Amino acid sequence: MANGFFPIKRAAGRGISSSGEPSRRRSDRCSSFNTKRIDHIFDQLNLHYGDVLDSSSICKLISKIKPHEIYNLAAQSHVKVSFELPVYTAETTAVGTLRILEAIKISNLPDVKFYNASTSELFGSSTDDRQHESTPFNPVSPYAIAKLYSHYITICYRKSYQMFCVNGILFNHESPRRGETFVTRKITRGVANICKNRQNCLVLGDLSTYRDWGHAKDYVRAMYLMLQQDEPDDFVISSNEKHTVKEFCEISFSFVGIFLKWKGTGIQEVGVDQHDRVLIKKDPRYYRECDVFHLHGDSSKARQKLQWAPTYSFFQLIYEMLTYDFEQCSLPIDDFDTCVSRYENYRGVPTK
Repeated sequence: MANGFFPIKRAAGRGISSSGEPSRRRSDRCSSFNTKRIDHIFDQLNLHYGDVLDSSSICKLISKIKPHEIYNLAAQSHVKVSFELPVYTAETTAVGTLRILEAIKISNLPDVKFYNASTSELFGSSTDDRQHESTPFNPVSPYAIAKLYSHYITICYRKSYQMFCVNGILFNHESPRRGETFVTRKITRGVANICKNRQNCLVLGDLSTYRDWGHAKDYVRAMYLMLQQDEPDDFVISSNEKHTVKEFCEISFSFVGIFLKWKGTGIQEVGVDQHDRVLIKKDPRYYRECDVFHLHGDSSKARQKLQWAPTYSFFQLIYEMLTYDFEQCSLPIDDFDTCVSRYENYRGVPTK
């Protein structure tokens, strides 16, 4: 999860005592505890073993720690994987939230504030051009349906037990810490590997889907602000911009001087460079069973009530991710303005 690191770093940076659970991944390839991304601030944290599948461990932890704020980011959050592991997804993503809420109630901690990570995937195949807090939900994947339960059980406990519980309906939020199986990181890492001659081309799914992408740092700041309000409420957090996966590819490659052309149609469409070398292919295996084609947020409520606004532009987000992946390949990358100028020349129009 791209934003899992940032609440911990924010707390450490503010001198706040931060406790958390090391997450154990289900994959046999990742059987060790997932703490690599916090190694550099490890000594500033108090980590406790626990599992959202185990009510007893959650109750014991909350009773012992007596936290002031709880940020629930626990989930099986990969949409495609949710079709392969629907029961596990429901247990962690839906019932896991219930276990935490019930543990708070049982522990008799009336002053604790609870943040629940909701998702723009709740909107599914929405007919609204832009999705906001009043847009009807229409989830189309096991992940989104599990999140729907998580969302409404949070509201239920807020109303039934007068608990300070909020849902953050966050649109896609990325950073260099995004997992490599997610399309944004797959693209930036792929560009770096291609430039390093470690990889021949990128293999992706549908390039025409629209997403509203922002930086995880900005979105974590919004999460924090939600818990500083006098009254609990739910908020959409988004950049208010939409871009296609194809745009993400074009910008990423153009930043490093590779200007894509597109040939073919449908599943046979490929992206080639100036020398007709194929750099992007499509594979039906990466198409979702029930894809969400258009997500475009409207975060007006958060901007007004929380006084929140993103500080990273779409280009800055991509540049930061590319910079990280190029560093991992021991490759240089030009400064931000030079990279943006390349894209402007490629598209033939200024971006500002």
